[in-house]
Amino acid sequence: MNKLQAMEVFVQVVDAGGFTRAAEHLQLPKATVSTLIQSLETALSVKLLHRTTRQVSVTADGAAYYERCLRILSDVREAEESLSRTRLSPSGRLRVDAPTGLASLVLIPALPEFFQRYPDIQLELGCSDRTVDLIEEGVDCAVRGGALADSSLIARRVGILEFITCAAPSYLDNFGRPVHPEELKRHRCVNYFSSRTGKIFDWDFARGNERVQLPLPGLIALNDSNAYTAAGIAGLGIVQMPQFMLEPMLKAGSLEQILADWQSDPLPIHVVYPQNRHLSAKVRVFVEWVAELFSNHPGMRLPKIAPAARPLTAELAL
Repeated sequence: MNKLQAMEVFVQVVDAGGFTRAAEHLQLPKATVSTLIQSLETALSVKLLHRTTRQVSVTADGAAYYERCLRILSDVREAEESLSRTRLSPSGRLRVDAPTGLASLVLIPALPEFFQRYPDIQLELGCSDRTVDLIEEGVDCAVRGGALADSSLIARRVGILEFITCAAPSYLDNFGRPVHPEELKRHRCVNYFSSRTGKIFDWDFARGNERVQLPLPGLIALNDSNAYTAAGIAGLGIVQMPQFMLEPMLKAGSLEQILADWQSDPLPIHVVYPQNRHLSAKVRVFVEWVAELFSNHPGMRLPKIAPAARPLTAELAL
């Protein structure tokens, strides 16, 4: 049995949801596909697929093996790319994860240009404010905001995020406009909590040599950037978000900036990827593209002198 061929057939069966469609895609007899899967299960001494007369579904062992097969086959293709002309035109499946706001407002609108450059890459873009485990979940690279805690990943700093503090006009009409961060203790604030730890993050402000960092009261805490912004617009409290996300609401008048003479520490943006992905042509070109995209974005480009960073425990609602 050709183990690599068997892996490719297994992946195709899972993706296609059946032997017939997998055989058609691979241009192989259905009997050959079935025999390869049976040989693979015999060699591994596990059942990879549940088979009925109507459908084929993957077992728990099969799901885990499927993810491993994807990585192995991807590594094989990347090794071949590094020794061939296809390196000049990367191809294949690329799994990327990015925070929701950053993906929807910055990355996705620019993707037509990315696909013009690299038409042979099939991008799978996961969008959430949850910090994914790249190795465990088979993700090639991720865009992350905040200081990095995982030293096992290779990281490239590609931009920064500037934060502003805002509130809905209805909130300001009801509760007044604070002029100093300490006054926020008597206000309602929309808090953000970590999806990983459940911790609610403190707020920080700076003006000249004066610095304020404090927990703030609120009726609601959220862990999704879109929901967080919606809470601010609904007048549930004061919000603090990256400026690029709030600019449309500021222009529309649904939010108003407050404490404009106070600044929050900017957050760095990195693209991170596992160490065993560093030679991948498709990861390399994606990282370069993201760096170029952010360098042309007025609200994200890196300054000549690196800005102050938030604590290592910081996470980000994007």
